[in-house]
Amino acid sequence: MNGHGRKVSIIGLGYVGLPVAVEFGKKEQVIGFDISSIRVHELKQGIERTNEVEAKDLASADIIFTCDAGDLKRADFHIIAVPTPVNNAKQPDLSPVISASRTVGQQLKKGDIVVYESTVYPGATEEECIPVLEEESGLIWGTDFNVGYSPERINPGD
Repeated sequence: MNGHGRKVSIIGLGYVGLPVAVEFGKKEQVIGFDISSIRVHELKQGIERTNEVEAKDLASADIIFTCDAGDLKRADFHIIAVPTPVNNAKQPDLSPVISASRTVGQQLKKGDIVVYESTVYPGATEEECIPVLEEESGLIWGTDFNVGYSPERINPGD
């Protein structure tokens, strides 16, 4: 637990999520969740293919790597950092964010906080993501749980 009494989970262990997990993991134990069992297995072995973190930092970070969504129940501060690809028509594909919202929503408890680090268009958090969290959890945003937004826009490979 950190100084605030919160247990952190990172959902999505790619270009954005893994560095976030490693930084938190330098100070406290965190839960690193990804839907790819191959990715989770590799990270447990210290194999990191995005080259976003140093091998020594990955090895020293206190991260529980998992693809079992039930492990998210142990956390109460969830950071969603999944891809938001843009299609050929320059339209964002929110399906990874919606799917991650479903996964977190199914594990959400009263008092939890969900922060979206995935980049989405204005209004998407309130109009698309929060209703999914409420539907899956049976909880009410602003009363039972809170949501924050901290977007990060990167171009993989740049």
